[in-house]
Parts: sequence; C-alpha cells; structure tokens
Amino acid sequence: MKKRNLVVANWKMHPETLEEAKKIFNSSRLAAKTLKNTDVVICPPFPFLQPLSKLEHPKNLYFGAQNICSEPEGAFTGEVSAVIIKNLEAKYAIIGYSERRAIGETNQIVARKLQTAYDGGLIPILCVGEKSRDRDGSHLEFLRNQIKECINSLQRKHLVGMIIAYEPVWAIGKSYKEALGATDVHEMTLFIKKSAGEIVGMDLAESFKILYGGSVETANDDDIMEKGNVLGFLVGHASLDTKAFPSILKVADTKK
Repeated sequence: MKKRNLVVANWKMHPETLEEAKKIFNSSRLAAKTLKNTDVVICPPFPFLQPLSKLEHPKNLYFGAQNICSEPEGAFTGEVSAVIIKNLEAKYAIIGYSERRAIGETNQIVARKLQTAYDGGLIPILCVGEKSRDRDGSHLEFLRNQIKECINSLQRKHLVGMIIAYEPVWAIGKSYKEALGATDVHEMTLFIKKSAGEIVGMDLAESFKILYGGSVETANDDDIMEKGNVLGFLVGHASLDTKAFPSILKVADTKK
C-alpha cells in the first residue's frame, strides 16, 4: 500500500487564547478537506486539544500532543500521560523535539517515551537532528548514534512504518536561505534510513516515513517536497500562519 504524505503542525506555546486557536484551526481544517494524498496532524498546546477535537474536521485531519510523560501513570506533577492524550481523541505524539532535548531529554528518555506512546495507543513522531555541522562529518556520527539509542529497544512490530522527523537543530528558526537545500535533505533522508537499517534491517528501515522539519516555509517547501526524498513536513511557526500553512499543505499533496 502506498504511503500517504503527512504534514504535522507544531504550534508550540501558541496561540494565547482558544478563540485564536479556533481561527487557526479553521484554516487548516478547510485546507485539509481539499487534500487527496496527505494526512494532517495538528499539535496544539494541551489545553486546546479537547475543544478543537470536538469541532468538525475531515477524516484526514488528526490531533497530536507536543510531548508526553515517559511514564505511563503515577505521581508525576505537571506531566501528561499517553493514555490521557489518547482519551482526548488524539492519535499522534511528537517525541524528542529539539526544544525538549535542550532542557534535558536524553536519547534514553526519548526511547522510553516512544515505548510509552506505543503502549498508550499513540503513534509517535520521532524527532532527530544534529546540533551543528562540521567538515569532518562528526555530525553524521551524532545523528547515527541518536537514531540507534532511540529505536534499538523497540519491538519489531512498532518499527513498521515508523515516522521520523529530521530537524537539523542549527536550521530551526532560520530563513530557508540559511537552512538545508533539497539535495542536502535528500542525502540526509538516505543516511537516516541507512543508519536505521544497520540497527533494525533495511526491510524495516525502508518502511520508515521521513519528514523534514527545519525552517519549512512557502519559499522552500516545493523544492524539498519534490527533490528532498521526504513524505511530508514537521512545521513550526508557519503552521500558525493561516495563509502559509494551507499553501504548504497544498504543496505536500502534489507528491504522489
């Protein structure tokens, strides 16, 4: 069966009110209705998950969490479990986003969160990416090790069709001119699958769905989608733009 494209909207800690969230969501909902080959995942702040999920939306639009607790339940003040998220009618969870790693999430914590997501009935979106680039290629070893430590303890059944969002940390928040070009993205998606294949076998690695998530804008989305060897995007600030995000969705849907 052909893989469907996937675009994930990470709203981070925006917007400030539910009223604003509904306006942003409405533009995404209307755009998603027109898509034929693409699924959309909206990941708003936790308080907005349930009220937004109650609004009318097409079957190809889903909801996700920006983070989950690494433990399935218990006395963990301020945390939210995978089961709670599932019960709020969400289907996905972003795991290991660079901003979470920056405040202390290790590969081992990310690995536990992946397993907890699966156990709780969620589909995780694993984020990986190097902090910087260098001429001697040590950033590639960093990325290979990140992938290995995050997935090597997972059961084979969970690895089929796994979603990995490649987000070079150094490119996040920069303009598309400073981020990776489509050819570089293509090379990195091949490297990610090769690295995963060394751990779990190429048969499974080839089933992985690779997204790109470093400074996705309307100025570079077309080129990356066409030449970057990806099946979609993880979109940050542009996902809050009621004109830019529908445009990115349309571009993603052109790849069949």
